[in-house]
Amino acid sequence: MALTGLDIFKLTPKTNCKDCGNPTCMAFAMKVAQGAIPIDKCPHISDEVKAKLDEATAPPMKTIKIGTGENEHSLGGETVLYRHDKTFVSKTLYSVAVSDAYSDEQNEKAFADIANIDYERIGERMRVEAVFVDYVSDGTKFLDLVKKANDMGRTLIINCADADLAAKALEIAAAGKPVLSGANASNFEAMNALAVKHGLVLGVTGKDLAELHDTVEKLEKAGNKNLILDVTMANIKDTFAATVQVRRAAIKDGDRSFGYPSIVNAARLAAGDRHMQTALASLFTLRYGSVVVLEGMSYADALPLFGLRQNIFTNPQKPMKVEPGIYPLNGADENSVCLITVDFALTYFVVSGEVERSGVPVNLLITDAGGYSVLTAWAAGKLSASSIAKFFQEADIENKIKSRTLVIPGKVAVLKGEIEDKLPGWKIIPSPPEAIQLVKFLREFNA
Repeated sequence: MALTGLDIFKLTPKTNCKDCGNPTCMAFAMKVAQGAIPIDKCPHISDEVKAKLDEATAPPMKTIKIGTGENEHSLGGETVLYRHDKTFVSKTLYSVAVSDAYSDEQNEKAFADIANIDYERIGERMRVEAVFVDYVSDGTKFLDLVKKANDMGRTLIINCADADLAAKALEIAAAGKPVLSGANASNFEAMNALAVKHGLVLGVTGKDLAELHDTVEKLEKAGNKNLILDVTMANIKDTFAATVQVRRAAIKDGDRSFGYPSIVNAARLAAGDRHMQTALASLFTLRYGSVVVLEGMSYADALPLFGLRQNIFTNPQKPMKVEPGIYPLNGADENSVCLITVDFALTYFVVSGEVERSGVPVNLLITDAGGYSVLTAWAAGKLSASSIAKFFQEADIENKIKSRTLVIPGKVAVLKGEIEDKLPGWKIIPSPPEAIQLVKFLREFNA
């Protein structure tokens, strides 16, 4: 059971020294209990007490890290079953599978898919984060695939239940901190030795949840808690039940042996059916796959999947925003007309989409409006002549852009006069009230 603020307070020095940044030890203890600050903020708590508190206050699902450098990813750390209760913490990773059981053409297509998906959405890079290299029977082909996958610049998941062959694969790829998956009830000791030797996350599987749980307990007794659970079962129904039961056991029942991230292999559940795999990826993004494995991914798959993931793993208590700044569209330069709007993500996508459709070079200016829509920001005082003038000053707009024409949202045309007063020398033009009218408006304006 998690410690209360009073439990934690009893273990503090009780000196109220304020070295942690809080006025009293009680205030510090309450924030630690709420998860607002880490225990390490207090420099006077002994290592022994810290270890005790770390264990007691850790989230029910352990956070693990895989990969290195720009390919390092956090998995787990979840504290709730439902996003509306709080927020989900670590986003689902999408992995494309290659296998010695696949044809050369299928493997090459998978590698091409991985390389092709790479774009940005609301400040987040969208790409296939991992390559799942699966061993079935051909060790030579498997090792060749490990080499090719290692050159892709992605995190690897090496799925191999043969410890000797896995050791050879790690000679190639261990430096990138891949997941070593394939530990089961019969080979976990040898696989555990490999994972510990290289400092890797170990993937564990079982024929059912009972066997999986037993194997995890044995690994934990051996001192390894750097694990990920492959919850892929014989069919979709059993796999879905397993993901939910594992998460419930960890979150609701406090079962630490199930408190690890999970892998769901949609490529195995719906082999050869890419549409079904995409549907399963959507399902297990919601419930509760930490890594979802697919046979491939096209842009048609990626756009809805990454959009769904970004929505699900965004804090529901905070509006989705884009970064304020200058966004040149359609080849705009310093002489192109400026159009300003708010940082609400939906507004940005709608407006930028219509501007791009017009083909007219435009410098789209995004001002900080707290993530609100145009009318809401105006009503809340976050979009005003003063806020726009402040944005111009902070972003150094006048020195970066020579054009002195600014198009403002038509729904706040009432600000035209005030903005002209705040920005002398600028010609202020209200746009049509609806974004869909921007195409005609900009083309006529540019004619």
